Amino acid sequence: MRLAIVLFLALVLAAVSTQGYFILRERNQLKAEVPNLNSRLSSLNKENENLKADIEYFSRPENLEKELRAKFNYKKPDEKLMIVVP
Repeated sequence: MRLAIVLFLALVLAAVSTQGYFILRERNQLKAEVPNLNSRLSSLNKENENLKADIEYFSRPENLEKELRAKFNYKKPDEKLMIVVP
């Protein structure tokens, strides 16, 4: 009877130790990912601010017209357009 209890406790101790090992290994892997995720977060925050600035810029009609003129050679009906090629 005592031998069965000792074996049972040894198995429980082995199972708990194994789970502890797996938890520590996963914790170390997650700790290794933190710097990469922080750099990615700062990069995405910077991109988000740039997009907000672009949205604010293009929400004004005069800026939108300016970009249309520059990119697509847009002109008003009574305007003359001269394209200079370098």
